[in-house]
Amino acid sequence: MSRSIKKLTGLVAATFTPLTAEGEINLSVIGPYIDYLIENQNVKSVFINGTTGEGCSLTVDERKQLAAVWCQHGKGKLEQVIVHVGCMSIKDSQELARHAASIGADGIAVISPSYFIPVNADALRLFIKEVSTFAPDLPMYYYHIPSMTGVAFDAADVLNGIEQVIPSFQGVKYTGTDLRDLGQCVCYSQSHNWSVLFGVDEQLLGALVLGVHGAVGRLVFGGVVRIIARKFSLFYDYYYLCSAGFDVSVNKQVMSEVSGLAMGPPRLPLLPCPVSKAQAIAQKVKDFSQGH
Repeated sequence: MSRSIKKLTGLVAATFTPLTAEGEINLSVIGPYIDYLIENQNVKSVFINGTTGEGCSLTVDERKQLAAVWCQHGKGKLEQVIVHVGCMSIKDSQELARHAASIGADGIAVISPSYFIPVNADALRLFIKEVSTFAPDLPMYYYHIPSMTGVAFDAADVLNGIEQVIPSFQGVKYTGTDLRDLGQCVCYSQSHNWSVLFGVDEQLLGALVLGVHGAVGRLVFGGVVRIIARKFSLFYDYYYLCSAGFDVSVNKQVMSEVSGLAMGPPRLPLLPCPVSKAQAIAQKVKDFSQGH
């Protein structure tokens, strides 16, 4: 890699994809969304088109449009825009990687295919390598989320030796609950100065103890996370909020209630949650943030 790399650390917003009532992407919300994250959440790095963004339910063209607008409106405002480019097809992943490089993204991330699942870490490492060749100057991150991909082997096995085949590799977004495996990822990454970012809010405290460099999560609670960093006892209240029946659909509607931004419904096969449930959780978030 010829470009200098700024290490990805701290709070990174796993962003939602705004949709219209008809289910089409709503690009007009991205600009105000960026301002909201910066001004209300003090968050200046984003991870787009991931699980929270319903990336795998979007077309390649839609993902390109979203990435381009995030990079355009984020220029000079956001510190890092990381674009998730993982798809079931390696060709689609490569095209999204090429596009991300062309629009000035700061990094790309790849999830494992989840239909034809790699049989072992070597196969997944090769998949990531072949995607990285289409954006060789962009930092590459492996997005580990076994609950969605069905990958049964450890992320640490994927990282082992990956620097020898992917010079642009810079770390892992770890969205799993195996703290043993996470600890091994942290240990292996230390000597390479890679980023290990955690994606399971409910276990964030344990991940911080293990030495992760940041969190990529549902930053409806960005302000709450900052409070937790100052007041350990608030973790228990935050854990309650995280475990109150959340999924992407609920999260998205709560974000609309809390931020005032029109995020719209989720895309099928996800179903909207009852409005009353989203409003009730949003009120808990508001009360919690204002009360502490």
